[in-house]
Amino acid sequence: MQRDCFFEKGEQVHFFDLENPEDLARIRDPMLAMKNIKGIIFLDEIQKKPEIFSTLRVLADREESPAKFVVLGSASPHLLKESSESLAGRIAYYELGGFSVSDVGIANSGRLWQRGGFPKAYLSSTDSRSFLWRRNFIRTFLERNLPSFGVDISSETMFRFWTMLAHYHGQIWNASEFGRSFGVADTTVRNYLDKLAGCFMVRLLKPWHENISKRQVKSVKPFIRDSGIVHNLLGIRSMEDLERHPKCGASWEGFVIEELTELFGLDGEDCYFWATHAGLELDLLVVKGEKKTGFEIKRTSSPKITPSMTNSIEDLNLEQIYLIHCGDHSFDLADKIRAVAFNQILSEVKNI
Repeated sequence: MQRDCFFEKGEQVHFFDLENPEDLARIRDPMLAMKNIKGIIFLDEIQKKPEIFSTLRVLADREESPAKFVVLGSASPHLLKESSESLAGRIAYYELGGFSVSDVGIANSGRLWQRGGFPKAYLSSTDSRSFLWRRNFIRTFLERNLPSFGVDISSETMFRFWTMLAHYHGQIWNASEFGRSFGVADTTVRNYLDKLAGCFMVRLLKPWHENISKRQVKSVKPFIRDSGIVHNLLGIRSMEDLERHPKCGASWEGFVIEELTELFGLDGEDCYFWATHAGLELDLLVVKGEKKTGFEIKRTSSPKITPSMTNSIEDLNLEQIYLIHCGDHSFDLADKIRAVAFNQILSEVKNI
């Protein structure tokens, strides 16, 4: 991570790594350690010492404000709750994801899709090394990180659930089906899903409802947010394996959705999907005030208009639908429907 994005040239910088025993010793008494420091104070792996938040509130409220604090660490529902209670009105949140197309360039989007956005996975010298790094990451996350967040579900159970979720990536959530597979109640498997979503490993795309005559789907649609993790859980080791896999289209859909949210600064409150029980569906619906923009995502080089597109324009009163495809050219398919090649997405999709 680039520290200089948080401060101006010439400011003093101080760094505490709360996984480092020496830094932990330095900050055993947080007030004593930080009250006389000026400039920018970085606190990395804050989930190791969440009680520091109460000290930060006192330090942040000083009239002269001699220091600013940058708090880094793994996502945790408990940790976020702790920080929001202690630092309400004093804190801003930044979700730092992995590499995106804007970081690596559109020419490298295939590699990014296959390996995912974790830097060490993307930058590995071979596909095998990337696959191994992701496998070790999953094991460490389940055995070490989740328990540190207060998740008391066994790593074996969560691994089975995560793997099963990869096979249902991009499908309508069916708690009953998952519950039967695990031999537990629907509420239990929903708890598993919420734990992964709370740690930002899963995106739960919410359903959109309109006051129309059609019966609409009201369950969420889960996507594993990093495409490389999806492929690891599915045993996909190379681009050749990926192109032949039955989940190829669903994987690409999830990858494009993550890129759209990153490129255009969207968050969970802006993004939905729309579906009816008769089979009509819109992959992504972005709602900002009265403006609604639709996205269809197809792993094809020959995009075509579908009944879902024409119906969603009428039923949802959409301003525009973008059909994102993997061909080389962008062109209008009809009024309010434009086919956009993924390699031109930066220049084609604007003001959503």
